[in-house]
Amino acid sequence: MVSNSSLPEIATDTTAGGPLLQVPEADLADLRSRLRATRWATPWPVEPWQVGTDGADLRRLVARWADGYDWRAHEAQINALPSHVAEIEGTRVHYLRFDAEPGAGPDPLPLVLTNGWPSTSYELVGLAQRLSQPSRFGGDPRDAFTVVVPSLPGFPFSGQRPTLDALPTHELWHRLLHDELGFTLYGAHGGDLGAGITGWLAQAHPESVVGVHLLDVDRTPRAGDTDLSAEERAYLDAVADWEDREGAYAHQHSTRPLTLAQGLSDSPSGLLAWILEKYRAWSDCDGDVTGHFGDDFLLTQASLYWFSGTISTSLRPYYERRHGLTPTLERVRVPTAVAWFPADLGARPPESWVRRRYDLARFTPMPRGGHFAAVEEPELLAGDITAFFGPLARTAPTG
Repeated sequence: MVSNSSLPEIATDTTAGGPLLQVPEADLADLRSRLRATRWATPWPVEPWQVGTDGADLRRLVARWADGYDWRAHEAQINALPSHVAEIEGTRVHYLRFDAEPGAGPDPLPLVLTNGWPSTSYELVGLAQRLSQPSRFGGDPRDAFTVVVPSLPGFPFSGQRPTLDALPTHELWHRLLHDELGFTLYGAHGGDLGAGITGWLAQAHPESVVGVHLLDVDRTPRAGDTDLSAEERAYLDAVADWEDREGAYAHQHSTRPLTLAQGLSDSPSGLLAWILEKYRAWSDCDGDVTGHFGDDFLLTQASLYWFSGTISTSLRPYYERRHGLTPTLERVRVPTAVAWFPADLGARPPESWVRRRYDLARFTPMPRGGHFAAVEEPELLAGDITAFFGPLARTAPTG
């Protein structure tokens, strides 16, 4: 078990310059010892990746994690980020704030970015830099946003919400942006779990949210959906088929998460296998997950979960949604953009389906990319976000 002493120490001063990750040498040694002592599953006579994470790929990554991966270098990069912490209704909320570059004008639009699972807020750093400092990437500084990237409760860097019925995440985000940071109006972007949080945020606070940009949409049929088109019915059938073939992880997360969490919290190779499969299956990597993302990226994600001890609490959103502890998305009445990346989960929603839940203003089928678009295709994603929010930013003063 990971001891409490190995949990990252996070600055409580909201003016601090980083989360101050300080993983003790003893915990690094413990991780490496566990990795070297991995008890490997007996293989089956099947093709690689046919029935789960491939043993050969996993063995290679585990060997690098134990000998060769430089955690301290990545720890230093994370500590250099513009980190802050706010205490909101009993929840410690860590967030990154990237101020708009000079030349953006006197009132750049604030934009909150929210990730999904098994991602972390660290995955959104490159996207946040593109949006807040576009001239570094060949863009116009007048398109710059002030970007806030909160860490989801119970994910690396943020504490978990103190009870199952505590203030929900979308309300934490509004308190952070509106009350803590003083943004009267702001935009929001999210994918996967972050898309749900973003939708609830806009539904609850349309007076503050000028628009939302989503990588996923609500797929739940309602009792009043009696006039579905053939295209919409085909979409729901495709979603059900995907969930039947690929959705066992979500069923476990939402029904008996703590049974799974014990194994993932005790075995670093098991943790890596669980999330590695998702990076391969949900990305546009053509089967080459390590070539697509790079060893160090994947091992940093696994390390963040391991050293923070948060893989268990990162599963809570699935359980809470299944058991009615999250809101129902009735209607998002602010301008909504949807960018659909072809290798993402499930099937592409018809525009008519999206209009049932959202005031759709922009729908962009992307040529490539998947679930981890901020890492896979940051230029495409940043371009679509900028194209959507640009007109809204020019008409919505944020002070």
